[in-house]
Amino acid sequence: MIEQMRLTGLGVIADAVLPMGPGFTAITGETGAGKTMVVTGLGLLMGQRADSGTVRSGDRQATVEGIWDVPSEGSVADRVREAGGELEPSGDGRGELYLSRTIAAEGRSRASVGGRAAPASVLVDLAAQLVAVHGQSDQLRLKSAAAQRDALDRFGGDPVRDALAAYRTAYDRWTAIDRKLSEIVTDRDARAAEAGRLRAQLGEIEAVAPEPGEDIDLAARSERLTNAEALREAALVAREALSSEDGEADVSTLVGDARRSLDRAEDPVLAGIAEQLDDLSYRASDLATSLSSYLADLDEQGPAELAVVEERRAALGDLVRLHGSLDEAIALLETGSARLAELDDDDDRVERLTAERDAARTELDQAGGRLSAERRTAATALGARASEELRALAMPDATLTVDVTETPESAHGRDGVAFQLAPHPGADPRPVAKGASGGELSRVMLAIEVVVAATDPVPTFIFDEVDAGIGGAAAIEVGRRLAKLAESSQVIAVTHLAQVAAFANNHLNVVKSSDGSITASSVTRLEGSEREAEMARLLSGMSDSDAAITHARELLGVAGTGGGQ
Repeated sequence: MIEQMRLTGLGVIADAVLPMGPGFTAITGETGAGKTMVVTGLGLLMGQRADSGTVRSGDRQATVEGIWDVPSEGSVADRVREAGGELEPSGDGRGELYLSRTIAAEGRSRASVGGRAAPASVLVDLAAQLVAVHGQSDQLRLKSAAAQRDALDRFGGDPVRDALAAYRTAYDRWTAIDRKLSEIVTDRDARAAEAGRLRAQLGEIEAVAPEPGEDIDLAARSERLTNAEALREAALVAREALSSEDGEADVSTLVGDARRSLDRAEDPVLAGIAEQLDDLSYRASDLATSLSSYLADLDEQGPAELAVVEERRAALGDLVRLHGSLDEAIALLETGSARLAELDDDDDRVERLTAERDAARTELDQAGGRLSAERRTAATALGARASEELRALAMPDATLTVDVTETPESAHGRDGVAFQLAPHPGADPRPVAKGASGGELSRVMLAIEVVVAATDPVPTFIFDEVDAGIGGAAAIEVGRRLAKLAESSQVIAVTHLAQVAAFANNHLNVVKSSDGSITASSVTRLEGSEREAEMARLLSGMSDSDAAITHARELLGVAGTGGGQ
């Protein structure tokens, strides 16, 4: 429920506070006073597209702020917290939600949800759960088959909602299986070609049988074999320096001489150095042995070994060129085998998927039949109750029927829904899209909302001149039905009819004033004589006419005794 809204710099409104609250709030005012800006402001708080043209002339920006009373827990509170906002606790498990929207004169728009900046899409999400807006454009929307189906589904309540959910689950499953089966059957030749290519690739990789990192190791071996002579010379010189086989002076001989020289000196320090020389002699001997092994290995390897290495490198190189790297070729052995098994299983998969699709089709047919049955049951009840409402809305002879017919299957079911209106006995029912005038369409829409609200209540209804095209007794009944709707939901109506405004428990008047150069509007809550004067203006165009004031008092009296009945 909207508790309060503030408009600043919006259209002709400089700064206005609108106290809302529970029940039925009527908003009236002279033509051009800015009533439309109230609906525009509510639209902005609901995430509608921002238009810099709504910024008041001379102002840098327009701002709309709203305070909503909402449950402290639930989908609305969860969406607010998900967006980073918070509710202000107000007691009894409820909280106040602060929403705002600012539009700069140059076109930028900013939104705030629960004290935190948020994208306008969050406002759209919240609006879907908080508000239902009806204006003349929505009356036109009621002419669409989709809108009529949605209204029927809302009225159907849990039975239709559950049947629709089961149908959509079955529909999604059937379409997914059917799509997969069609892909396999349609692309069978392409899949067979893919299997052939993949089988050849896997055969080539398996024939080479590469190991991870093998190409790097072989490159090192090739480098060594290619430079074998230079390596042999280097290793031989090093070994001769450490331990000569020709009796030449080498490291081992020189270290031995040094050790014997120190042995003749009886000094503890030199004795320690002599022990280190022993260790050096051992290490020189080990290094000489390693170099001898290296030389022996080089002697065993030769051109034949290099040829084998280069042949292996060439085989691995072919795989690298085909697959980008050796690792990718090895990985293909794992992933490709699974894919090949899938492709080779096409015939079996077609058989399995066909069986699954048949089972899914049976389930879908059952779910579709149940949904159609629930809709037909709801359609009968909706037509009867809406017809009762139309009789109360000064259409005593009108009958609304809701036809449910078979249509091509879709995600919404296999039902076409059409609202048919017979304005008087003996008249053939015609689609409301063709057979209802503007005033009749307004009343049909209101009748449907009153009936649907009994099973699918909306926290707040906003009606923008829903009474267009009607007057007299019909207007009184529209006001009476809006008051009835306000018993279970908050109702806000912009109206130009006194017969409608009379039934409101909260009457706001948008007043236009001018200082000669700048026109601005403000909003005033009307009570007592002020309200009577506004009602008189709505009735006759004159707020000080005694006759009009008498008529206004009479209307208020009618509303006071029968407005909620």
